[in-house]
Amino acid sequence: MSTLTHGSVDIHYEDHGGDGRPVVLIHGWPLSGASWAGQVPALTDAGYRVVTYDRRGFGASSKPGEASGYDYDTLTGDLDALLRELDLTDVTLVGFSMGGGEVARYVGTHGEDRLHSIAFVAAIPPCLKKDDEHPGGALDDATVEGMQGQLRADPSGFLDGFLTTFFTAGEELKVTEEQRRAALALAAQADVHAAAECIRSWVEDFTGDLAKVTLPTLVVHGDSDAIVPLEVSGQRTAATVDGARLHVVSGGPHGLGDSHPDELNRVLLDFLAD
Repeated sequence: MSTLTHGSVDIHYEDHGGDGRPVVLIHGWPLSGASWAGQVPALTDAGYRVVTYDRRGFGASSKPGEASGYDYDTLTGDLDALLRELDLTDVTLVGFSMGGGEVARYVGTHGEDRLHSIAFVAAIPPCLKKDDEHPGGALDDATVEGMQGQLRADPSGFLDGFLTTFFTAGEELKVTEEQRRAALALAAQADVHAAAECIRSWVEDFTGDLAKVTLPTLVVHGDSDAIVPLEVSGQRTAATVDGARLHVVSGGPHGLGDSHPDELNRVLLDFLAD
């Protein structure tokens, strides 16, 4: 694993090698780049150069606490610094869950010059916020504040419940208990302040960012996602981006990379090949 310094923050990343087009995988909350373990071998075996990294406050990256913002402009600045550090071009950005926010904001802020295509996997765009302006959203301010308070009061208990819902479709846990506990171990590396602040960022509105997308776009979402509902996010993103390809995973929970790795890998590889 390597490190780049952006401002005063160290971002840990792993360049998994490969001579083909670069694919940058952006993890979800509350995990780290290691959560892509089910996808990296399939992508590198197909010849792509795969890069993963840990968002600030998570995994092995710096935990700047209250000295740092965890808004999407700051987080996307880290992504831009990584692409520049490695001088990556013709890139496919793949954002899972919260990572989809960095994908959308990158296009909206930094443009498409370095990019080849983008993919959203169970991702939060276009807007999860629920208020008078967004009556069809999923998270109102009271819910966000309640989640932040629960996490700060009992981090291990909150994460245990969250990651059960993360991998559940209907009433069925779609991964093994060993897989769920492996995710909990990754979540335990996160700074509690960073994790709580990132919950607030989930209600960012990315509608304007998606309006700037002209690249080939893939949207993958489970129809049983209990964290980021398909109807609120995946379907709306696919409808917003002209020509976007939507793949719905039947019986898919939020954590598709672990619950349905073969299907997700196949869809990603088909998209990359096109």
